[in-house]
Amino acid sequence: MAKPPPSAAASAAGGRGPAHHRTRLLLLLLVAVAASAFTAGYVLRGGPVGPCDTRGDPVDVVAARAGGAASSPLGFMKSKLVLLVSHELSLSGGPLLLMELAFLLRQVGCQVVWITNQRPEGTNDVSYSLEHKMLNHGVQVLPARGQEAVETALKADLVILNTAVAGKWLDAVLKDNVPQVLPKILWWIHEMRGHYFKLEYVKHLPLVAGAMIDSHITVEYWKTRTHDRLNIQMPQTFAVHLGNSKELTEVAEDNVARRVLREHIRESLGVRSEDLLFAMINSVSRGKGQDLFLQAFHQSLQLIQHQKLKVPKVHAVVVGSDMSAQTKYETQLRDFVAKNGIHDRVHFINKTLAVAPYLAAIDVLVQNSQARGECFGRITIEAMAFKLPVLGTAAGGTTEIVLDGSTGLLHPAGKEGVTPLAKNMVRLASHVEQRVSMGNKGYARVKERFMEHHMAERIAVVLKEVLHKSQQHPHS
Repeated sequence: MAKPPPSAAASAAGGRGPAHHRTRLLLLLLVAVAASAFTAGYVLRGGPVGPCDTRGDPVDVVAARAGGAASSPLGFMKSKLVLLVSHELSLSGGPLLLMELAFLLRQVGCQVVWITNQRPEGTNDVSYSLEHKMLNHGVQVLPARGQEAVETALKADLVILNTAVAGKWLDAVLKDNVPQVLPKILWWIHEMRGHYFKLEYVKHLPLVAGAMIDSHITVEYWKTRTHDRLNIQMPQTFAVHLGNSKELTEVAEDNVARRVLREHIRESLGVRSEDLLFAMINSVSRGKGQDLFLQAFHQSLQLIQHQKLKVPKVHAVVVGSDMSAQTKYETQLRDFVAKNGIHDRVHFINKTLAVAPYLAAIDVLVQNSQARGECFGRITIEAMAFKLPVLGTAAGGTTEIVLDGSTGLLHPAGKEGVTPLAKNMVRLASHVEQRVSMGNKGYARVKERFMEHHMAERIAVVLKEVLHKSQQHPHS
């Protein structure tokens, strides 16, 4: 494993108070996690090591935090029983967001039960690690099928279905009990792709207590699509923007942490401190647009050379590869790099949830999701917390986060967006003052509306409304 540069490590360890020792432990953890991402298939999102991670007694931990219920906007959920149903347990955004909500609820003394509807066959390291993390936070994990799952759904004060696909669990498991559970279901939807609009997934959607979706534009899309394609009506639907976790925010606001992580990652990539890094941090797939990003990056190199611009050496970083199972799409990406002779400028990094080290190391985030874009795109607000400008597609939730010309620059989705993106990359490479200004404005926007407590407040409003509506219906 590569070590942090000696000078940076010395700076990180320079203080002797508890805060400095905690920072040092945090840095060591993040550096270890980031380094493992180059060789290991999957790692979990890094964060400060807390009592839940070391003592293995989640009940005591939650009891110690019980005082937080009074100050948390979710404090009214104390002693409530909440069943969370996820279609899968993986490193994708939906399950991880539901896990984060589970932990927020546990912090206020809520009883939380988790069910994964589609479990992979055999041993799966990712599922095992995520389940272990939940158990350490006091979340009870149940099999998706069986009488215990049915009884928990009937007893629960609230049932949260996560993603449209999770709707298949209702008929498969609850069977005749579905009508009793529907009035206390909150359906949390993150999808924007057309193939999720199937009646077998969402036929019960009109009868649940409410739906929660991550952006206003996606709410309107779901209302229109369900009406026009499926001839069903959406329930009361809430647009709830996400927020950054406290762990990520802590790293983003720690100058020493950012410097150490930046130096370490850049050393691992073989790039200099003065080089300029444009990065995409998404799972590698055609819908995320890594191919168009690399085409734009190649064009930007040509523009810089043609215009004889004096700019730092620029690099493209693609975080989200799967080294163990290269797809046809990823092979095409690597072939494009080789064909155009830019292998020394393009860096592929394996899948990782430890995004903080890479956000500390790069200079500009590119959010290049195609078609209708992202439902929200949490990596965008995470990058803004690190004072990074964002180059994003003018589609989906990105348009509700990035202020064009202020916190970043937007370009069209599709092939017509390649040249505008290339020009935007050259623009930011040529004007350091714009990068700094956009980064600062993005950070201010995050502090104003995209923090964890903002998300908790928005979710609390929804949960109160759904609980109130649920209480108007008998469940037995």
